[in-house]
Amino acid sequence: MPSTDDILIGLASIANGWRTAAIAWHVALGVWLLAVLAGWRPSARVAGYLLVSPFVSVMGAAIVTGNAFNGAAFAAFFLVFVLVASRLSREPVRVGPPRVVIAGTLLVVFGWGYPHFLETERWTPYLYAAPLGILPCPTLSAVMGLTLLFGQLGSRVWSYALATTALVYGAIGAFVLGVALDYVLLVGALLVSTIPARSSLRFIQR
Repeated sequence: MPSTDDILIGLASIANGWRTAAIAWHVALGVWLLAVLAGWRPSARVAGYLLVSPFVSVMGAAIVTGNAFNGAAFAAFFLVFVLVASRLSREPVRVGPPRVVIAGTLLVVFGWGYPHFLETERWTPYLYAAPLGILPCPTLSAVMGLTLLFGQLGSRVWSYALATTALVYGAIGAFVLGVALDYVLLVGALLVSTIPARSSLRFIQR
């Protein structure tokens, strides 16, 4: 079992060595948000598939850098969430109420500009190269935020699975690794698990 220092060094190595991948995920998320602002509403099922796609790069970065735990965990998460997504509705997602949209937006912003681990002398790289899509915590924060924006995809199963995942990683980050920022994940997990999903009668998951 690697020491806490070794884990932190490994996470910093990913954040600084995989910047190109992080930039690509910022671009992808930006395009998605612009499309949503323009009126695009994917089905809950498609949204679910899109939301779990960064888990693949988190898994890959962990495996390449020797973090077997994160690699195995995100491989398992990907499979579980793909299975859940496959059972979601084909109906377009429904945007949550304003207060939920605000909470979701804050979680997305936090994941977008997650300031831990990235080594830079300026603040501007956090706008486009923070470790979104390559480290667990910023990725989970953004996924939770988008889940809240889209009414939890109408699925309590999705919400509870995501909240549990974020709770585990938030606890590890905050209490084991000493990354105080990861308390935000614990708050996000509470929100995702307690706010009712905006579903319709045609949604499979309740």
